[in-house]
Amino acid sequence: MTKFTILVAVYNAEQYLRVCLDSLIHQTLRDIQIVCIDDASTDHSLDILREYQRRDNRVEVLSLQENGGQAHARNIGLQRACGEYTCFCDSDDWLAEDALEQAWQVFQQNPQTDCVLFDCIYHFADGHEKKFPMEPFDCLSGQDAFAKTLLGWQIHGVYAIRTDLHRRFPYDESARFYSDDNTTRFHYLFSREVRCCKGKYFYRQHGDSVIHQISIRQYDLLTAQWSMKQQLLALHQPQELLNRFEEVRWLRIVDLYYFYFMHRREMTTEDNAYGLKMIKKYEQTIECHRLPTIYRYKLGYIPFRHFSLFRWEEEIYFRLRGLLGRNKKSDEFFHC
Repeated sequence: MTKFTILVAVYNAEQYLRVCLDSLIHQTLRDIQIVCIDDASTDHSLDILREYQRRDNRVEVLSLQENGGQAHARNIGLQRACGEYTCFCDSDDWLAEDALEQAWQVFQQNPQTDCVLFDCIYHFADGHEKKFPMEPFDCLSGQDAFAKTLLGWQIHGVYAIRTDLHRRFPYDESARFYSDDNTTRFHYLFSREVRCCKGKYFYRQHGDSVIHQISIRQYDLLTAQWSMKQQLLALHQPQELLNRFEEVRWLRIVDLYYFYFMHRREMTTEDNAYGLKMIKKYEQTIECHRLPTIYRYKLGYIPFRHFSLFRWEEEIYFRLRGLLGRNKKSDEFFHC
């Protein structure tokens, strides 16, 4: 069996794609499969992929006729995976040459380990780099790793995983953006052990990425989290875990109202109406009994049963924050 499969979903990435592919074909661990999925690119990405396929028989290229999004593209590639372990590499990112070998060694030395995190390095446009701020750890249980993703992502989601576990939980396609959070959380939750390796993954930072845009795509977060709740229920997870995730959903709803409050003057009437519709839809799905009692008495977080009361509360809360100088448009979100 091949040791590693790397999934590379590609959409209009010609500017960075060669750096990504060069880092993969030059891995010190040679027994790998590189599955590249072109998601109906309109630039020269597919031509570049074909070029690398001709150069290296470990490169497989799949070409999709319609753009289905990153999660869909990765799932198409996952169906072709023949490696014992699988990871992704975004088409504008790259791996250090020994990254896969470092991960392989951790898997081989620890037979109970199902996920191995890379050393995630943020690479900025001006060339400077910054390591993801994560407390070092030797080994986490799956439940502990899952817990560290809930409020603030204390560990990142750039990792290699046993392919059989990945196939059990493929990429969540419930929302165009952000549903990959669900996939990472399920992978960690159902792992026996989660460890780290010293192999570096270079994560290119773009100012125009979705998480930095003033866009209705931010509301996809609500759809993605609703999908995860339904899956947790279907998997009969413990009540304590369901309660913790309901708190995450509630804080995200407050976050999204903050996003609406701060940016509604910059967005169209239609976009604002869509945002309020999404917030209302998911605010009304919150099971209040699952939330910590502190939220019953904390302005801005009281779970009212009526959306009009919720809006009234949030408007007062964020206006008071503004008077205190605590609202900043540079903030993405302030909870999770």
